[in-house]
Amino acid sequence: MKFLYLALAILFEVVGSSFLKVSDGFSKIIPTLITIVAYIISFYFFSQTLKTLPLGVAYAIWGGLGIVLTALISVFIFKQSIDLPAILGITLIVSGVVVLNFFSKTLS
Repeated sequence: MKFLYLALAILFEVVGSSFLKVSDGFSKIIPTLITIVAYIISFYFFSQTLKTLPLGVAYAIWGGLGIVLTALISVFIFKQSIDLPAILGITLIVSGVVVLNFFSKTLS
């Protein structure tokens, strides 16, 4: 259940971040409301995750995967480009999340 809650927290954080872009600095009411609701839901599920996962590990996974998914949305939905250093940085983030999940005893 802890990883389901974490996945939902990540999903809603990415939705919130995406609509934050669409809200145009909170000048558009519907995207602004979607942003606020998505972040509230994200924090709720993240708080549930923290009942069973250590804060540092949960935040690393939440932040890392959120960064990767948000970057992918920026490329494929918003047609923004990313350069090689950005791709390398994102790859390092993913590598860190993989190391945490497969090699750390903290998640046991």
